[in-house]
Amino acid sequence: MSVKIRLSRFGRRKAPYYRVVVADSRMPRDGRFLEVLGHYQPLKAETRLEIDEGRALRWLGQGALPSDTVRSLFRKKGIMKKFHEQRVQEKKEAVAQKAVQA
Repeated sequence: MSVKIRLSRFGRRKAPYYRVVVADSRMPRDGRFLEVLGHYQPLKAETRLEIDEGRALRWLGQGALPSDTVRSLFRKKGIMKKFHEQRVQEKKEAVAQKAVQA
């Protein structure tokens, strides 16, 4: 099962409101999802973006792939940078542990 982090559209016509959801890639855009990570309102005077960082990092760590739009939203919130730093730190720890064992 391929898991994606993507937007699910809500709201009325010409006034979209999105949820950032984790869903199976085979499900339709507004279909079933596994978890809601946050909300995104692009048309407000000041764009509203609320995302649960801890849950997003957890899903990214488990291999969920963000869509292009979600990736850019995560980049704005600094989540992608934290995820990258977390992965680099894990690799450094793995290399250090192998050196200690050898």
